[in-house]
Amino acid sequence: MSKTQYSGVKVKRFSKGFVVAHAVNAISFFALYITALPMYTEWFDWLYPVLGGPEGARRLHRIFAVAFITPTFIWLILEPKGLLRWGKELVTWKKRDLQFFTEFVKELFGFNFKHVKQTFFNAGEKINSIIQIFTAILIIGSGFPMWFPDLFPAAIVQWAYVAHNVGFGLAIAVVVGHIYLSVIHKNSRPGYTGVLTGEVPAEWAKEHYTEWYEEEVKKGNFPDLDKGKNKKKGA
Repeated sequence: MSKTQYSGVKVKRFSKGFVVAHAVNAISFFALYITALPMYTEWFDWLYPVLGGPEGARRLHRIFAVAFITPTFIWLILEPKGLLRWGKELVTWKKRDLQFFTEFVKELFGFNFKHVKQTFFNAGEKINSIIQIFTAILIIGSGFPMWFPDLFPAAIVQWAYVAHNVGFGLAIAVVVGHIYLSVIHKNSRPGYTGVLTGEVPAEWAKEHYTEWYEEEVKKGNFPDLDKGKNKKKGA
């Protein structure tokens, strides 16, 4: 079996709460980016007729700005345990997390590598989450003075525009990398189904998140793939 061919056995990786929150986050982020483009450069003035003119673009931008704030609350309401686990893992770092990056670089450039045991979120996903949290704080925090300039000193409003641009610039870079690694890169591609349906191939999950998978096997939630292999060998 190759790294990209898996059996039809699937396991639940993400809850409905995460799937909904992730979808709202992704849609609102790209909508914010698109509606902002004609406001930042004349190169994208052709978008104004599509967005309902300058006023329509600003209105849509504000609507999606509100939506951009909601994913964390959606996840909190629909699956508080999942949100808590995410927060806990972001502040938990071990030797294996550093080893992950060494093997990840080998995998990225096509060299032989080994899977380092990871928990529910691997070290790369933790870094991605931390950077996204930072950029979200910049984007949302700077957005308020831009939206309500009369409530803030002029200097803060001016710096808010700078912070907003920096935040979105960093966020776009992270998102591009995230899309490449989760959708385009062949070894990570099966994980993409997880954020759409909540399910991923069992073999893939065991390879990439071994510690988490083994914990679920002990709880009786996932099939023991090693036991199945041993039975085939003995047959």
